[in-house]
Amino acid sequence: MTSKFKKKLGEGGYGAVFKGKLRSGRFVAIKLLGKAKGNGQDFTSEVATIGRIHHVNVVQLVGYCVEGLNRALVYDFMPNGSLDKYIYSKEESMPLSCVKMYEISLGVARGIEYLHQGCDMQILHFDIKPHNILLDENFNPKISDFGLAKLYPIDNSIVSLTAARGTMGYIAPELFYKNIGGVSYKADVYSFGMLLMEMASRRKNWSTMVEHSNQIYFPLWAYDQYNKGNDDLEMRDVNEEEKKVIKKMVITALWCIQMKPIDRPSMNKVIEMLGGDGESLKMPLRPFLYPQEMHVGAVQENLIPISSNGELTWTLSGR
Repeated sequence: MTSKFKKKLGEGGYGAVFKGKLRSGRFVAIKLLGKAKGNGQDFTSEVATIGRIHHVNVVQLVGYCVEGLNRALVYDFMPNGSLDKYIYSKEESMPLSCVKMYEISLGVARGIEYLHQGCDMQILHFDIKPHNILLDENFNPKISDFGLAKLYPIDNSIVSLTAARGTMGYIAPELFYKNIGGVSYKADVYSFGMLLMEMASRRKNWSTMVEHSNQIYFPLWAYDQYNKGNDDLEMRDVNEEEKKVIKKMVITALWCIQMKPIDRPSMNKVIEMLGGDGESLKMPLRPFLYPQEMHVGAVQENLIPISSNGELTWTLSGR
């Protein structure tokens, strides 16, 4: 399928992805996974479940390959790549308009809502981020990479996890701080909120490449700007209609990233907020960086900022 793995599309902690072509002429993306643990039954069971998913905003699993301990997943090929390069890059030959970015955000929301409520089992993704949103030839979004996903009965309100999973900057706080609420589908809502904020602002939520220190964490700064009645968020080349779209996206995102899971909306409500009149949206509580019950200094001792290529991320020490 891959002509001896000639064209590599990308690589991550799971392994590498290569472009392939089926005998029918259909192009596919083939993800080679790392060495499997156990006898592979969990892999087969998960593939069988994900293989039943058919939604316009979820990448289609075409099939899988198993040979010994080697595992590969075969997905539809997405010619426009992942969303991250359109959010952060200023040099794209086809930059996405504000309206198109909004349409993509609505599609992603619908895909997540389907995973939560539209299947026989509730699928929690646990790794919603720009890199895992793929774009087809018409820039329709497809949620991809279910390597961290977990399956639960629909009626499970709280799930059990032995360790935090996901990508720093998008992980819901309850995966670290158990005293703010249990882990549920609201973890994906939080991750989507962080994604939506970046889609609206075209910048990372955490950034050291800003002029003023109060802009390092964009969600807090954006919240304060809207509270002051400033709607432009210092974004260039944005007209009045686009400002309204961006404001609707940002306020919806602020609801999604509330510290306590109980304060976040369901994905069904998120779709309603994004699809409705932004002027009627109320501002949520000011988002907190850390749980209110904890001393900020104690938390900061466990959070180590790491700067790489001007991008600020955080890691936990002693965890």
